[in-house]
Amino acid sequence: MEPQQAQILDGKLVAEHTLQKIMHEVEGLKSKNICPKLSIILVGENPASISYIRQKRKSCEKVGIIDDQINFSETISEKELLNKIKELNKDNSVHGILVQLPLPKHINERKIIEAINPVKDVDGFHPVNIGKMFLGKDYEELSPCTPSGIIKILEYYKIDVVGKEITIVGRSNIVGKPVSTMLTNRSATVTTCHSKTKDLKFHTSRADILIVAIGRANFITADMVKEGAIVIDVGMNRVEDPNSKTNYRLTGDVDFENIVKKAKAITPAPGGCGPMTVACLIENTIKATKILNSII
Repeated sequence: MEPQQAQILDGKLVAEHTLQKIMHEVEGLKSKNICPKLSIILVGENPASISYIRQKRKSCEKVGIIDDQINFSETISEKELLNKIKELNKDNSVHGILVQLPLPKHINERKIIEAINPVKDVDGFHPVNIGKMFLGKDYEELSPCTPSGIIKILEYYKIDVVGKEITIVGRSNIVGKPVSTMLTNRSATVTTCHSKTKDLKFHTSRADILIVAIGRANFITADMVKEGAIVIDVGMNRVEDPNSKTNYRLTGDVDFENIVKKAKAITPAPGGCGPMTVACLIENTIKATKILNSII
């Protein structure tokens, strides 16, 4: 008898569900003569950044948000970029500001993020928004998008996190640290692992829920995962594939092919956390619009 495969936690499905709800909210705002607007700043011509922005703008169009893409050459000075952010901060018609990362090396990313009005920081990276999360679930107004997407996937599939052993592999400011805080806010027992962790397998193999966000293709293997665990794969990596038209394929941070036979549920990559990140960015834009208009 063939072993039963894991349930697929479909990020595209959850994203579609989220965007449908947002669409109704946008209609409600427009009935009050409030038109949500997101300004996206792109510096340079990084192909991955251009692709990500295309997805974001497509979702804006779908729900009825005005999106404005502002392009700068890679040689723009830090001062010029900061001046543009100041201008957008003062513009009452703009509700969300997103600076697509990464930025060229001569520009200090931290300085740019901190220059954005925290209420317009739809990426959720500003220290004010990160800091508020530590106060509890009720303060997660503008949370980082990928962690918010992970929480939404778990909620959509009715996966209870209360008291669960959750191991997070990766401690980035964008995913690992904030999702650890958000899960602690929901009464999970959280372990965060990183490059200095001793005996990583010990921690991953006892997790009821394993979240992996390190950017290394197929790093987590089946022997590192507990039977019946829930696996959230945040990674997106290009690996060589001579059989593909592009000579590469996209894969996550976990060995999906083998872990799917062992886990209870798993997100695919692509098609898991990626669509949810975009959906939560759109949701943050609506939240920012409401805050700026004193609706919440």
